[in-house]
Formats: sequence, C-alpha cells, structure tokens
Amino acid sequence: MKPLEILMILATISQSSWAAMSGSYCTEIGSSTYRPHSVTVTEFGAVGDGVTLNTKAFYNAMFYLRSFADKGGAQLFVPAGKWLTGSFSLISHLTLSLDKDAVIIGSMDPSDWPVIDPLPSYGRGRELPGGRHQSLIHGSNLTDVIITGCNGTINGRGSSWWGWSDDHTLNYTRPHLIELMYSTEVVISNLTLINSPFWAIHPVYCSQVLIQNLTILAPPGSPETDGIDPDSSTNVCIEDCYISTGTNLIVIKSGWDEYGISFAHPSSNISIQRIIGEAKSGAGIAIGSEMSGGITDVQAEDISLFNSLYGIRIKTSPGSGGYIQRIRITNIAMTNIETAIAVTGQDVEHPDEVYDPNALPIVNMITIEDVKGARIKYAGVLEGIEGGEFSSICLSNVNLEVSSRSPWKCSYIEGYSYLVSPESCEELRNPNQASLCHTSEQVNLTNLVEGELAWQFRY
Repeated sequence: MKPLEILMILATISQSSWAAMSGSYCTEIGSSTYRPHSVTVTEFGAVGDGVTLNTKAFYNAMFYLRSFADKGGAQLFVPAGKWLTGSFSLISHLTLSLDKDAVIIGSMDPSDWPVIDPLPSYGRGRELPGGRHQSLIHGSNLTDVIITGCNGTINGRGSSWWGWSDDHTLNYTRPHLIELMYSTEVVISNLTLINSPFWAIHPVYCSQVLIQNLTILAPPGSPETDGIDPDSSTNVCIEDCYISTGTNLIVIKSGWDEYGISFAHPSSNISIQRIIGEAKSGAGIAIGSEMSGGITDVQAEDISLFNSLYGIRIKTSPGSGGYIQRIRITNIAMTNIETAIAVTGQDVEHPDEVYDPNALPIVNMITIEDVKGARIKYAGVLEGIEGGEFSSICLSNVNLEVSSRSPWKCSYIEGYSYLVSPESCEELRNPNQASLCHTSEQVNLTNLVEGELAWQFRY
C-alpha cells in the first residue's frame, strides 16, 4: 500500500466512526413516553395569575406522584397561565408538560431559591466560595425524566440576579434555570427558556440526555447566561435549538482544577447538531475552561453562528490538568464574528490558591472542517502552553473572509491544515500531524497499517 492510499483509508474509516458515534446513542434516547397517570398542577392549589406563589403546589404534586413511580410513572400538566414559583425538585419516571400558553415564572425573592452544597468537581460555587442557589427546576439521582411542552415557556426573570451579580451583593452563586444531577434518561424538549439567572440548562454527572427543539433567550449584556452546559456527563445529544444569550450558546465542561482532577468524571460522547444562534460576548460552541475531569469524543455539526465574539472556542490553563481530545466540529457557517477559531491555554481563572500550576492540560486531536465565514475580524488565535501538549490541531476546508491584516496568531501548538484561507500559520503545516486529526480509532488503525507494512517488508 502506498502512503496516500493509507491516508485515504484512514480518513474514510475516521469519518464512518464519527458518524456511528454521533448517531448510535442519540437514536436510543426517546423524547416521548406514555404515562398512565396524569394530574394538573391546579389540583394541588396552584393559581396561574402570575402573583400567587405556587412552590408548595409543585411540591405537593411531586409528593403525590411518587406513588406512581413503579406503575409506569406519571405526568404533571401545567395549563395555560402564569405560574409563579420558587425552586422545586422533580421525581423519577415523570413528565413535566407545559401547555403552549403556560409560563412558569421564577420568584424574585432569593429566599425562594434554597442554597445547596457546591458541586464536588468544583469545590465551591462557580462565582463565589461556598454553596449555590438551587435551580428553578431541579433534580438529583433521577431516572426517566421528561421536561417538555408545546413550546411552553420557563422564565427565570434573571434581571435582578444579573444586577446583584454586577453589584457584588450576592452571598452565593446564582441559580440555573434547569439543573439535573446524577441522573439518567433525561429529555428536555419543545420549550422556550428565557432570562435564566445563570446558565440555562446544566446537566451534571448525567447520562443519556436528549435536549432538542428549544429556544433559549437572554439579553446580550446578561452575565454568564450560557444556553446549554453539559458538565461531567456522557451520551448527550443536543439538537435543533435556537439560542441567543449573553455569553455562550453551548459549553462542555468537566470540573474545575484540583477538584475536577480529583473527582475525575469526564464529559464524553456528546453530539451537537443543527444549532442556530448568537453569543454577543461569548462563543457559539465552547469547551472549557472548566475541563479538569477530561472531555473526549465530541461531534458538533451543522452550526450557524452570527454576531458573536467567538465562533469556536476551546480554553484551558496551567493548573487545569485533564484533557480535551477527539473533538470534531464540522459544517459551520459564521457571520459577523470577532474571532472564528480560538484554542487557548492561558485562561487564568482558578477556584482558589491550592491548584497545582504544573498540572498542564492535554489538548489533542481537534479537527475543525468545512467552515465558511463572512465579516470575520480574526481567523484564529491558537496559543498553547509552553511545555504543554497542544497537538493535532487540524483545520480542513476553512474559508474565512477576514478583515485583519494579521489573521492568525499561533504559539506552542502543532497541527495540520488543508485548504484553509487565509493561509494558516506555520505551526499548522506539519504533514506528520495529518494522520492524527480525528479519533483514537484512526490512531490505532495507523499503528495497525504501519505494523502490517512492517510485516510485509520484513517477510
């Protein structure tokens, strides 16, 4: 076999393995489950006038529905109306279903959002030391949970929280809109989520998660209002969403510095497809900066981004440890983006002073291909860590209309590029990196083919 034939075989098998990875677990997660028992929140005293606090009604409904967990589960229906509530927790084998004209509204009283322990992979609240406010819709150690509706709305009324954050008057980290922890078989679909106090959707330590057909909105200036943040979770599918937020659209995380390293719960097997949106102060698709438990096997495709600070952003720092590997981002359209592609190793925020600055992250096998961009200021900022491993950063078929006279800024990285305009930096012109641009299966096949060739040459 000739070297070119080997590379063609490797590329074909790599593409098929990625297709199998992105499709296999997504098709196994169902978005509809029949529930033999159904009740309406009004049966428990809820009033949909936008004024009456309904936290107790949601609590009582969940308490009642527990008895149906071993009988096929149950549905709690939220009819048309404005349903003011504080934080409440879900149960297993439950569908929370919203009418198209139903709006669940978060209370503006912080005491209606209980303070809970920090996540073990963070060691503290993400914004402040100590605990954090519980999300509006919360769940822990659950199985078979569906949050859905005919485009019903969940409104976090985050403006007060954003003001308290800007004024530094909070005692604890802000709450998410929806957070599920240590849970499996989770579906969140067919909803509009607006004005989350903090990240809108945060599945953490979860598996088998399907998030689809959502609209997620927050004003451009709202601080840290990410759309969807899968965190130390596996087998996650995010599909067919429109997201416009104050910071990032979708961020993959896995713990923070020494806490994430110790907890050692990676994010893996994550598929992101058909996303449209803008992130005025953030990125369309982001990985990190909290990635110390490791992030691997991520596929993002068919993404349309506009009016954003970054298109694709991977960020980490000394002290993070962990790894980001086997990432493939493909078929991306960008318009009016400051920096199209960023891979950086100097994101310097740490949870405390205990982190080990010698714990260097590993970033490798990152493939970004089939990207078109108009009205782009900078093509890419690709800056690794001196003495660290930022390798196999691979760009293919990337065409960007760039206004800057210095479109690329690169340091301490290795990689390969093909059909890239404007022409990429010198660090991305290493042909020896070409065969390492996709997955571990490709690396193994490379070794297999090389071994076979050596056997043929020997015998």
